[in-house]
Amino acid sequence: MSRRKKRENRNIQPDPIYNNVMVSILMNHIMERGKKNAARKIVYGAFDIIKKTSQKDPLEVFDTAIQNASPVLEIKPKRIGGATYQVPTEVRGDRKLTLALRWIIKAAKSKKGKPMREKLAEELMLAAKNEGAAIKKREDVHRMAEANRAFAHFAW
Repeated sequence: MSRRKKRENRNIQPDPIYNNVMVSILMNHIMERGKKNAARKIVYGAFDIIKKTSQKDPLEVFDTAIQNASPVLEIKPKRIGGATYQVPTEVRGDRKLTLALRWIIKAAKSKKGKPMREKLAEELMLAAKNEGAAIKKREDVHRMAEANRAFAHFAW
């Protein structure tokens, strides 16, 4: 049992334009060195691009992208009797969101030659269609968990 205190979940305020907590969490993940205004410009710019190109509500595209990029299973190493096994485990709700956002942002940052808002908008639209690098990452994680299903009995 851990001797540390349990992590206290902070109450995150919804963003001012869309009044959505998930958009605020996205901004916080994009933000670097405390530059919240720059993160706001990136997210709102990406949402404007989504609105123009797909003629859909950007919040719907964002929600479906998060749903599609969220993993169901992941593998965690567990040491048993001198051997380390990759044990597939189910992913909790808050970790699902964190992983999905992390993969989408990383996929957007890895693209070159465009402003970040365009790259983020493109990656969100691809994830909403079940395509793109974030979805490939989720599929890889699921494939690894499926391959190590033989060790699932070690999950306790």
